[in-house]
Amino acid sequence: MNIKTKLRLGFGFLFVVVIFFGSVSLFYLNQIARSAKVILKDNYESLRFTGEMRKVLDEAQFPLSGDASAVFKRNLFFEENNLTEPGEKEETAALRVQYELLNNTAVTPDAFRTALLNARVHLRKIDQLNMNAIVRKNAAAQESVKKATIYLSFAACFTFLVLFSFSVNFPGFVANPLRELLYGIREISQKNYRQRLEVRNDGEFSELAEAFNEMAKQLNEWDTSNLAKLKSEKLRIEAIIGQMQDAIIGLNEKQEILFINTAAQQVLNLDGVNSIGKNATELAKNNDLLRNIIANSLRDKQLKIFADGKESYFQLDSREIILQGFEKQEDQVITKTGKPAGKVYILRNITQFKELDTAKTHFIATVSHELKTPISSIKMSLKLLSDDRVGSMNSEQLELVQHIREDSDRLLKITSELLDLSRAEAGNLQLQFSATDPNVIVNYAVDAVKFQAEQKEVKLELVSRTTLPKVMADTEKTAWVLINFLSNALRYSPEKSRIVIQVIEKGAAIEFSVRDFGNGIDKQYQKRLFDRYFQVPTDGTNKSGSGLGLAISKDFIEAEHGRIWVESEIGEGSRFCFSLPVA
Repeated sequence: MNIKTKLRLGFGFLFVVVIFFGSVSLFYLNQIARSAKVILKDNYESLRFTGEMRKVLDEAQFPLSGDASAVFKRNLFFEENNLTEPGEKEETAALRVQYELLNNTAVTPDAFRTALLNARVHLRKIDQLNMNAIVRKNAAAQESVKKATIYLSFAACFTFLVLFSFSVNFPGFVANPLRELLYGIREISQKNYRQRLEVRNDGEFSELAEAFNEMAKQLNEWDTSNLAKLKSEKLRIEAIIGQMQDAIIGLNEKQEILFINTAAQQVLNLDGVNSIGKNATELAKNNDLLRNIIANSLRDKQLKIFADGKESYFQLDSREIILQGFEKQEDQVITKTGKPAGKVYILRNITQFKELDTAKTHFIATVSHELKTPISSIKMSLKLLSDDRVGSMNSEQLELVQHIREDSDRLLKITSELLDLSRAEAGNLQLQFSATDPNVIVNYAVDAVKFQAEQKEVKLELVSRTTLPKVMADTEKTAWVLINFLSNALRYSPEKSRIVIQVIEKGAAIEFSVRDFGNGIDKQYQKRLFDRYFQVPTDGTNKSGSGLGLAISKDFIEAEHGRIWVESEIGEGSRFCFSLPVA
């Protein structure tokens, strides 16, 4: 039986119950109304007729006048046609006889008084008969009302019990299968694919249960068939992670260790079998390296750890595990969301790269040192060659000598920068700290580039207070950074423009900045400006440097516990800044 038929039968049954109760109520109410109507029609009318006749006898003069006689005769006629009680007919007939005597003028006074007395007696008897009938019929009506009340109460109780039982039991025919289906769906959502529905009746619910059971069966088969495959893939992934040279450790969202490969066990000095499932925070209480890894305080820093029988270098990297899913928002829009499920920490073994970088640094230092001597000799020779005492040269020769001198200066500058870079990479930067007035550093740098600015007709504007707190820095190295900023600004500034040098106090630091009004630097290049050997692509109108000046500047400033950065917008120029702590 389908749901539609069940609902029709249920509402049809309710309709029949309501019709039944209404019919019983109407039947008994009709009986009560009929009893009351009989009382009013039969007896109350007789009392009204006798009352009218008694009024005539009491108020009229005898012999009766025409109007009084007509009233008496009319009511007597009505009474004769409303005889309902036993004995009422005889009393009415006797009343008529007495009425005739009262209207007869030939009767004696005694006979008249007797007739009047008898008439009153007959009227009283008629009244008594009807009063008794009213009392009797009223008692019968009351009994009928009581009986009707009892029957209606029984009918109401029966109807209430039927409707209550229906309201309690009938929804179960629809709700129980739906409840079983909801329970089954929840079990399936918990990956209990062995759940089955048992619906004993037929109709849509039976078909729905069969479809649900078939779906659960197929899901169970799919889960069973994929379980072995998932286990195999899991073992394969674990084998790949275990054989990697990088140390890898994975944590879930509860900071519990999910996996740890052999390299991580050796580096962190942990037992892999006993560590799986343990809380990493608890293990880190007795393991400084693990504690720093979890805190992510060593990110992007090189770690020197004794591993594989030698000093090895590692770099920490971390990745958050995100489980992709979908979520319905309040406006019924489904959006793609990611739920954090843990983190993976990787200690990359960079020992080989570190060794190559060290070899490169030594090579650059050696080559740079060896190149400085011949370049210095070339510059000395050029100086002697330009001396008129050696011999005069024509204009073409002088131009060639000038080009050679410029290239020699450039080579010497590059070798000096390479030497400084190699010292910085080797950690051999030798800084001579002293409490220095920031204006001294600025004036040193401005004097160094003043001639170059005058040649290009670029105005140098200095914005600074005469009294500023001193900074703890290496004056020469800091001035070199500022000179490098000014040289770059002059290189990329148009002629007859201006460069603003600003020195201000910000909190516990002094900020130095050099601003030009050239073309500016694209956002995509700004993050790499301080990388070694990186050069911003140009249109060829400006000669680019070696790509080492800003990198060395960063090493100098950070060695002085300062900070260096750049601010630039295309078409608005650039602003290179660094700050040093107040002495």
